[in-house]
Amino acid sequence: MGDRGMIRAGWAVAALCVLPMVAAVIAALLGDLETWRGLAATVLPRYAMTTLILVVLVATGTAVLGTGAAWLVTLYRFPGRRLVEIALALPLAFPAYVLAYAYTTLLDYPGPVQTGLRELFGWGRRDYWFPEVRSTGGAAAMLVICLYPYVYLLARAAFRQQSASAYLAARTLGQGPFRAFWRVSLPIARPAIAGGVALTVMETIADYGTVSYFGVQTFSTGIYQAWFSMGDRAAAAQLALCLLSFALLLAALERIQRGRARAHMRGLAGKLAGMDATELTGWRGGLACAACAVPILAGFVIPVAMLGLMASEANQSLLDPRYRMFMANSLILAGTAAVVTVAGALLIAFAARLRAGRAATALTLVAGLGYAVPGGVIAVGLLVPFARLDNLIDGVMEANFGIDTGLLFTGSIWLLVIAYMSRFMAAALSALDAGMGTVAPSVDAVARTLGRGPGRVLLGVHVPLLKGTVMTALLIVFVDVMKELPATLIMRPFNFDTLAVQAHRLASDERLAQAALPSLVIVAFGLLPVILVCRSIGERRDPKPRRRPDAAAAGKVA
Repeated sequence: MGDRGMIRAGWAVAALCVLPMVAAVIAALLGDLETWRGLAATVLPRYAMTTLILVVLVATGTAVLGTGAAWLVTLYRFPGRRLVEIALALPLAFPAYVLAYAYTTLLDYPGPVQTGLRELFGWGRRDYWFPEVRSTGGAAAMLVICLYPYVYLLARAAFRQQSASAYLAARTLGQGPFRAFWRVSLPIARPAIAGGVALTVMETIADYGTVSYFGVQTFSTGIYQAWFSMGDRAAAAQLALCLLSFALLLAALERIQRGRARAHMRGLAGKLAGMDATELTGWRGGLACAACAVPILAGFVIPVAMLGLMASEANQSLLDPRYRMFMANSLILAGTAAVVTVAGALLIAFAARLRAGRAATALTLVAGLGYAVPGGVIAVGLLVPFARLDNLIDGVMEANFGIDTGLLFTGSIWLLVIAYMSRFMAAALSALDAGMGTVAPSVDAVARTLGRGPGRVLLGVHVPLLKGTVMTALLIVFVDVMKELPATLIMRPFNFDTLAVQAHRLASDERLAQAALPSLVIVAFGLLPVILVCRSIGERRDPKPRRRPDAAAAGKVA
């Protein structure tokens, strides 16, 4: 395959990734306007308002929690800092809907918290008020707890790259620690924080399991209800178009923020020394440790303990034939989707490397759009055209040959794999781009002078050199597919349930104890990429400790 063939293959994969979004837009525009008027007059305002409230709550919560934790572990040394610095990433292993199952059991009226309060104070049902976990606020809390590590990891990296002299100069001018943080460090890290918040917001609008279980009406639940409950494909496509527009707007804003961040850091490169950690002792150190421990307890320790207790009470076993089938289905889907997605990402990344420039940038941008698009939108975008194609093929074969072909594409594993590839291509590209950037262009030139075409250079040179990066990309996509719920619910083949689908089904039937076991298995798989993140954090050396400076000491250091 020559250069042109490789580039065409890359564009073909990118076109396949963007197909669901284009199909969803076309299906929505071709839908009956009466359907749109009915949506606008009934459910659309409620979906829009609830989604907006959820986005605002999650964006605020993750920004405060993630930024605060990142600042504490970066600037201060306190007892247990090494442990909490790593453990703060652990909630990433949880899908939000699994947290919802655990906290519903813990906080609902028959749960141990409210039961303990009634027994302790002798209260009756109407003698006290307790926050309702199954609410918009409860859904936002679940999403904040499991998504704040996105902001934490990006903000921590930004704070570590900042200037000690800039912060200490602010202290010299009479600013206290908080004011110096607020007026100097936070503005410098703002692009990274905004990028992390954008990721949490995109995950929020894509969430289906949490909001559907809590009965919160958002665009994501509306798409599913329109497709299955009402059987109205036009309504589902038009709701998908609304959600797609919002998701692409967020993706564009995140892209702008990322570009500004790169320009800002280039302007500071070489001028700034890294931040040093200030030692906190006594009650200050204990308070800092407690503040960092709260999200770890809420996002990992308590849910794992609750799910473990629930699973032990359910008397279920992973060796049961049904659970072995669920695990096998999940592994087949996740493994196939990971291999196909990473193979496509390698083609796209290498094609962009062959012809660097605006076309290469457009190629990677188009291929990665799916990460900003909820799984429900991608499912609708694929099912609408392929269902029509199935009906067309069946009609032609029935009329001409008397053969009933049935559904060739709709409800197949391969169509679901295409949905996963479209959804998670950006994650694979991000991992591969970082690794491929470390391979010098001279390596390609030497291989080409030896008579190797681009295909042999990719397979014989880049893949062996990027073995670790490729494995990381495979692992990330594998775990993302294991946790994906809306696309799997809508597109899975008949009687082909996964662990995520089984957990959702049992929880929807209020069989939370039975839902604990598949939920724990999903979390166990989710820990794999988190372990990689934790290892990368743990391998970095701590900065040299120093005593807490006052303004005078800051002036001497400056």
